[in-house]
Amino acid sequence: MHRRSALQWFGSLTAGTLLQPSGTLKALGNSYDKSKFQMEQLIKPCENEEDFWHQIRQAYSVSSSIINLNNGGVSPQPRVVQEAVEFYNRLSNEAPSYYMWRILDQGREPLREKMAKIAGCHADELAFNRNSSEALETIIFGLRLNAGDEVVLTKQDYPNMINAWKQRAHRDGIVLKWVNFNFPIQEDDEIVNAFAREFNSKTKIVQITHMINWNGQLLPSKKIADKAHALGIEVLVDGAHSFAHIPYAIPDLGADYFGASLHKWLSAPFGSGLLYVNKSKISKLYPLFAGGDPDSTDIRKYENLGTRSFAIEQAIGNAIDFYEMIGAERKFNRLYELQHYWTERVKDHPNVQINHPMDKHYSGALGNVGIKNKKPEDLASFLFEAYKIHCVAINWENIHGVRITPNVYTTKAELDKLVKGILEFADSK
Repeated sequence: MHRRSALQWFGSLTAGTLLQPSGTLKALGNSYDKSKFQMEQLIKPCENEEDFWHQIRQAYSVSSSIINLNNGGVSPQPRVVQEAVEFYNRLSNEAPSYYMWRILDQGREPLREKMAKIAGCHADELAFNRNSSEALETIIFGLRLNAGDEVVLTKQDYPNMINAWKQRAHRDGIVLKWVNFNFPIQEDDEIVNAFAREFNSKTKIVQITHMINWNGQLLPSKKIADKAHALGIEVLVDGAHSFAHIPYAIPDLGADYFGASLHKWLSAPFGSGLLYVNKSKISKLYPLFAGGDPDSTDIRKYENLGTRSFAIEQAIGNAIDFYEMIGAERKFNRLYELQHYWTERVKDHPNVQINHPMDKHYSGALGNVGIKNKKPEDLASFLFEAYKIHCVAINWENIHGVRITPNVYTTKAELDKLVKGILEFADSK
């Protein structure tokens, strides 16, 4: 699909048969080919870096009337990914059981190999599903834990994961040990030691949210994992906000188990996720959706979803192409630059509270800002009403503010409006 046009590829499938593409599919194929060609042009050198990022913006179909600064919830897809989904979906509808199961289903193994390259692990340690919640709950409900076994996690973890662990505690009698942080923190030892103090002979697993979704705090996953592994404790990493955002290979985090949503920072189709299980752990982790052999060592036992969107799954490959075209380091540097750009311009106002780390070692695109003596909801409402800036108010445990998450298509001119809005609200009575 990446060296031939969509319709040439389709023709190779139908040669010698009576199957012919419909007029609608031909039109979609031509549109898809055009979007791939346009993406390839982005590789051409630019006179300066801002010109490159301007071209990246043109690769998206984002609204011209709303400034979207809630990419942390879900990111839009580049046009080439959208076109791929449309093409594969229309192809599936030409004859669903034929094209879905006999054709597109065969693309999962090449896709697994492709994903393994950017994930930095073995292909047979990766499974595709619908989001990080599904991936992580596969792990949480699949672990062979007994009454009295202890799990260490934090009050700042994502609610779906917290609720999953609470359900296991309710159902199976496991014990949850909580760490509660006052973020932002820019000191590894403070974070690592807080986890380590909860470890004991009953601890079976620790959950590490690599990047806290509320305020963008990055945790030193590998250092925490090393402490845990030294005591025989397994490590689950929630990579929902760090995968394809922060450059790393999954094994570098010290993870035995890992889950991520691909529709966040990879800009893959909505409803696409990734599960990683270290090869040595697969046989002991039950699948969430049962297969023939729950003790199998095959990572594919976690893909027993039945009928799913093959269009979404296959278009993940186009999102990987787009990611690789930008480059992991270049993307991260830009995302951090955008966060730093607006933060520097508001941080010295006496009424502004910066709730995210500013050090590049502990942060990326995701930030959080509050205004003293004012509700996060009021700031979020003001930014939208006055400047059509879409962001989200956060009130979770001890984190209170508005989450600001630009993406690679965000312009500095848009962030100038954000700065103006924050300062205007901070000055208001």
